[in-house]
Amino acid sequence: MSVSKGFIVPGRPHPLLAPEQSPGWQRLREGFDAARRSLEASDADLLVLYSTSWPSVIGHQIQADPEPEWIHVDEEFHELGSIPYKFRIDAEFAKLYQKTATRRGLHARTVAYHGFPIDTGTIVALKLLNPNNRIPATVVSCNMYADRGETLVLGKAARDAVDQLGRKAAFVSVTALSNRMWTEWIDPADDRVSSDKDDEWNRKLLEFLGEGRLEDSSQLMRTFTREANADSKGKAIWWLAAAMGQDNRYAGTVHAYEGLWGTGAAVVELVPDAHAAADQEFDEDDVEVYGGDRNVLDSDPSAPPAPAPAAPVPAVSPSFAAAPAATVPSPRPAPAASREDVRTSTAPKPVGPYPHARRFGDLLFVSGMGPRQPGTDAIPGGPVRDADGQPLDYDVAAQTRATIENIQAVLEAAGSGLEAVVDITCFLIDMDRDFATFNKVYGEYFAEIGPTRTTLEVRALPTPIAVELKAIARAPGAE
Repeated sequence: MSVSKGFIVPGRPHPLLAPEQSPGWQRLREGFDAARRSLEASDADLLVLYSTSWPSVIGHQIQADPEPEWIHVDEEFHELGSIPYKFRIDAEFAKLYQKTATRRGLHARTVAYHGFPIDTGTIVALKLLNPNNRIPATVVSCNMYADRGETLVLGKAARDAVDQLGRKAAFVSVTALSNRMWTEWIDPADDRVSSDKDDEWNRKLLEFLGEGRLEDSSQLMRTFTREANADSKGKAIWWLAAAMGQDNRYAGTVHAYEGLWGTGAAVVELVPDAHAAADQEFDEDDVEVYGGDRNVLDSDPSAPPAPAPAAPVPAVSPSFAAAPAATVPSPRPAPAASREDVRTSTAPKPVGPYPHARRFGDLLFVSGMGPRQPGTDAIPGGPVRDADGQPLDYDVAAQTRATIENIQAVLEAAGSGLEAVVDITCFLIDMDRDFATFNKVYGEYFAEIGPTRTTLEVRALPTPIAVELKAIARAPGAE
């Protein structure tokens, strides 16, 4: 197997330069130390990094300078001081990565000149995970406008290069989870995740990752981005899942999770394991070759479609037949979208500081909804645990029906209805026990409507319930 380990680490400089200023920063530093020790004990002979703090606009850049050396000062936290660095870069791998990316239809180039700026995230990750440059590394940029498909292909191209060279790679995603920073000065000792809702979503994601469910985490990224303002829309998770194999067969360890200047920062380790998490619904399209189909901004519906590639895109094979040149539509400015929050007494009161739904442009985004009854918080079918946390028997059919009817009440309060639903994300606390019954009741409401759906298992939900759904629907007046 060419994958030794995978890591997710934060990229802001505080755990490197000032861990003593905050208990949370110190715990993150200790998480880095644990990850470093694990990496040192592994058989990895190559580090491949994807850093969200190295943005690119046109295509993807890959560091190929064999020995970059400079003194760096973080552009946002310069008061923390300077960071001298000197790294050992695997130029051979970087050049091959550029070729495998090109063969998969991407625009990629290497950069290798003295003084090219290394970003803070890469510096923090390499200094804390690989302080003696024992393992050669390279890093690829995060394209600001790349969509999920393009990012998956970039991850697969990294794996192509690793396999072709016969290396054992540790893949590292340098990224925050939620990414809302404090906008005013805080005492470092008081640092925490700036939003309670973001913190809740971070913990849901880390529960998946701690169970080794990397592909499930990748599937969740669009929803996570909407709910928790994911760093760079979660691209680092998409890239990592694609590079490591797009499955849930890992042993996961969350070494640390803390607020880092308001953002969600975690040190996570993933090790390939024969044990697979329970099968899940993988609803997102898989992509092997990038065909220039990026859809960054909404385009003018009256504009003519972009021309097709000159020839069909061939399937990728070990010989890496070259893909045709891609044609990318010229982006047009997105129209301004109106925003309106929806709150109603006909649905259960939210358990956090968020509305029942939000209209944005032509869409309604319904917050996660459970079966609790408005006004009383009673749970049809009974709670899943008592006040002491002991499990209770419950009726998942009754809970599912009540949950869908709560969503219906919110949509009707917004002037819409179930028939307008286009996408649903479902959370169950016991997939094996409940899925069949849940699916049957779900079909009573949505079989004919047919929205897209993702169903995920979680360990627990914020209230003692077995089912939670969130939905996206067309807003009133939308075509």
